[in-house]
Amino acid sequence: MEPRVLSIQSHVVFGYVGNKSAVFPLQTLGFDVDAINSVQFSNHTGYSNGFKGEVVNGDSLLNIVSGLEANGLLNNKHTHLLTGYIGSASFLSAVLEIVNKLKKRSPDFKYVCDPVLGDNGKLYVPEELVEIYKTSVLKLAYMVTPNSFECEKLTGITITDMASATTACEVLHGLGPKVVVITSMHFEGEDGKLTIMVSDNSKVDTARWAVTFDRIEGHYTGTGDLTAALLLAYEHTTADSSPQNPKWKVVLEKVANTMIKVISKTFENNPGGELRLVQSRAEIESGGGWQESSIQARPV
Repeated sequence: MEPRVLSIQSHVVFGYVGNKSAVFPLQTLGFDVDAINSVQFSNHTGYSNGFKGEVVNGDSLLNIVSGLEANGLLNNKHTHLLTGYIGSASFLSAVLEIVNKLKKRSPDFKYVCDPVLGDNGKLYVPEELVEIYKTSVLKLAYMVTPNSFECEKLTGITITDMASATTACEVLHGLGPKVVVITSMHFEGEDGKLTIMVSDNSKVDTARWAVTFDRIEGHYTGTGDLTAALLLAYEHTTADSSPQNPKWKVVLEKVANTMIKVISKTFENNPGGELRLVQSRAEIESGGGWQESSIQARPV
């Protein structure tokens, strides 16, 4: 079955966040993508003169999906669902209905949930959504990809090192997902470094890997959305090639090296500006040249 992703995320006319940050990389890596927008904004919310646009409610989402169903376009066609920013409880409840529909129609279907709650100590969404993710959403997800702040909100565990990150992964596994990826972790004594960690308990022995790399100066929007899309794609297309290169080692190295290449290209053009995704197509296709890179994942 050819891979096809239903991606439900935010949309901006100008720039690269949400679906604009996820669809192109997925298509570049061979995935058909059907995108539904949770919001439609002129630009991301960080611009100095604000933004214009509208938020899509749960009823509108279900109405769109009913059109797909009426034409037989939701029947066993999607291998994955990817969700990102969702700003209301009604929309999140509608997403749950869609997940259950897709799970019933395809036993191999995978839901990749990027629980976009906030960052740097600040929530972007109503507090009530945290509890909905914990009690209703994560039990349906195959993979969850929180950043460090989001992981702390979902687990109640303060992440300060690999030991606390591992404990947080175990808590998240207990809520449902077989694969937990904590992105953009900052540890004391590692100034200027970022760490991504994966924990996969889908087999008898839990596989845990981490990769650490230099943080590039500047603030870049859409990086979490891009990371989640790359994790979905590389996880699907990467096999256990050898004992020296187990699947998750390779996946993390591809993700880390691709992100570095994309952000480096963005920094060279406009530090802190919109991601240079189209200009990074070759890097996305090659996994950031991971095989020649000194950035390597390690077992945890």
